[in-house]
Formats: sequence, C-alpha cells, structure tokens
Amino acid sequence: MNKRDYYEVLGVARESGEVEIKAAYRKLALKYHPDRNPGNKDAEEMFKEAAEAYDVLTDDEKRQLYDKFGHEGLAGSGFRGFNGFEDIFSNFGDIFEGIFGFGGGGGRTRAMQGKSLRYDLELSLEEAFLGKEAEISFHRLEECATCHGSGSKPGTQPETCGTCQGRGQVIRSQGFFQVSSTCPACHGQGEIISQPCSECGGGGKTRVEKEIQVKIPAGVDTGSQLRLRGEGESGENGGPPGDLFVVIHVKEHDFFAREDENLICQVPISFVQATLGDTMSIPLLGEEKTHELNIPRGTQPGEIIKVPGKGMASLRGFRKRGDLYVKIVVKIPKKLNQQQTELLQEFSRTEGLTLSEKKKKGKGKGFWKKKAH
Repeated sequence: MNKRDYYEVLGVARESGEVEIKAAYRKLALKYHPDRNPGNKDAEEMFKEAAEAYDVLTDDEKRQLYDKFGHEGLAGSGFRGFNGFEDIFSNFGDIFEGIFGFGGGGGRTRAMQGKSLRYDLELSLEEAFLGKEAEISFHRLEECATCHGSGSKPGTQPETCGTCQGRGQVIRSQGFFQVSSTCPACHGQGEIISQPCSECGGGGKTRVEKEIQVKIPAGVDTGSQLRLRGEGESGENGGPPGDLFVVIHVKEHDFFAREDENLICQVPISFVQATLGDTMSIPLLGEEKTHELNIPRGTQPGEIIKVPGKGMASLRGFRKRGDLYVKIVVKIPKKLNQQQTELLQEFSRTEGLTLSEKKKKGKGKGFWKKKAH
C-alpha cells in the first residue's frame, strides 16, 4: 500500500514549524488513541500513521531526507516506521504524558533507547580520497559506575512510591473515560530515591569522555554519515544505547575540485605548447607519482582532457573510481622581447599579409562587414 504524504496526514503546510506540527499531531492522537477507540482497526492505523508522520517531521535529519527524496529517501536511511503501539509509546511516552495527560502504560518498566549523538569530522581531500582511521573524542551520558544506574547510594534501595503504589501512573476519571497520567511524586518511576548516589546525584548516569577509533572509507564526501551503533548515550530501564552519527566535512583543495566521484583541475600551458602540442607531468591526488599528460597539437583554450580512473573512489560499489578532467588554460604573454616579436611577425607573414598590411589595403574590416550583414 502506498504511503500518504506526511504533511497531508497531519494536515499541515510543508513550511510548518514544530509547534504547528505538534499541535496537529496532538489533535489526531487524541482522536485516534486506542484507549478511546477499542477494537477500531481503522483508528489504530490512523494513530500509527500520525505517529510516524510526527516522528519524521520533528526530526531535522529525517525531515530533510523526506523533503528531498520522499518515502524512498527514508527507506534508504534505515527508517522503517513503527511496529506497533508499544514501539510508539516507547518513543513518545513523554509526549503523551506531557501534552496529552495520559501515557501508553508500562510506567517505570518501559525500556527506552538512549539518545543518539552527532560528531562533525573535518577531512582534507587527500584523506577523503585515501580513507583513514581517525580517533575521535566526545562526551556522552553513561550508566553510573558507582550505583550501576540505580541512582541510590550503594548499600541502599529505592522505596516504593506511596502515591502510585509503585505503578508509576495515577488514574483519574474524566467524564466517561479513565485517564492515566504520570505520577507527580515519582515522575513515573514507581520508586522514590531517599538516599541518592553521591556520584550521579540520583540520576543514575554520569557524563564521561569517550575516545574511539573510526574507520573512514575512501571516497566519502561532505554530508556523508557514518553510523556507529551503540556508541550514543545509555538507554533507560535496560533499553539499548543510542547511536553515534559521524558527519563528514571535506575541506577545499588548492589544486583539485570535486564533482561527485570525479576530480577537476586546471593546467596552464603556453600558446606555443597549445599550438605545437607537448607532454607535461601533472600531479595525481593521493599518489606520489605524476601523470604524463599528452597535449595534442592545436589544443584550444578551455578544452578538457579526460584521464580515466584517476578520480575519487566510489562508495556505490558498481565502479571503482571516477575520472580526472584536466581543463587547459592557455597563457598569452603580455610582454615580448624584440626577437619574439620578430618571430611572431614572421609567422604572421607566412599566413599571408600582416594585420597592419591588411589595414593599409582596406581589408582589415572585412570580417566585421560580413558580421554586420
């Protein structure tokens, strides 16, 4: 079945901000929430569809992919939507509790994945060409080593919350409905930490500096992302850790420019080399050896000579490397000595009359007369 446009699902414009998107989602979630539509399969599908649209449109990276490539772009990034209500509630439990006034159930026992992190890594074009192994350092929240994530002082135990009796939820009646909400005393944990851990202050996590080795494949470009699973912050209530996304930024090169997998450079030659032809050595990116470039006779300014297989490595798999394109720039001398002037004048005479002689014979404007007509 074809998926509907996410903006259409929520009924918002494509330029809508997070506040408008959240308000639209809240309205739909209240309308189609499973507690208000027991056994209604259509309502269940609408509820899941709205949750998926909200998840994408409030995530900057997912939204950029969706705006540019649609549902296919999200599929390529690994996004698969939600498997069921438990999946939705585990991701949006705070939203239901905070703005809807009820949760998805489960209270303190619900496992939640940790927060994913981003690291921006700058590379030279040579490093992007060759690939490298880089050591990066970043900070993340990890389970407290002193209390092992419990938040309690070693040797003590949390106490059962007297307000919710350990459920993490309190239930109140609203008209025909019974609505559960997060317990205000224990904040949904079902327990009260009477003697907090001195290391983490009762939070169960500490901020630590982490150093890891990252293998950068050859051929990466600005905007490439490497996903390191499990290297984000630790999860909640036994949930898995988040991921670390390494975002690549490639610096500009003094000689080579890049277009996808191809490299481009400009090589200056004299008008004599362009006329007579020549062979010259040019550098190759990431290689110590040079390439002998053949300049054909009569090469014109701006002509491009292709050097196959000397571009960037490909990340796509169906080809090994791109190509190198050399743009020829012909230098015209601004100053000539007497001998050079005489030689050029002699060359001009071998082609016929000199320009000054043509003017004397009234032939200098013939070209422009032809263009005028």
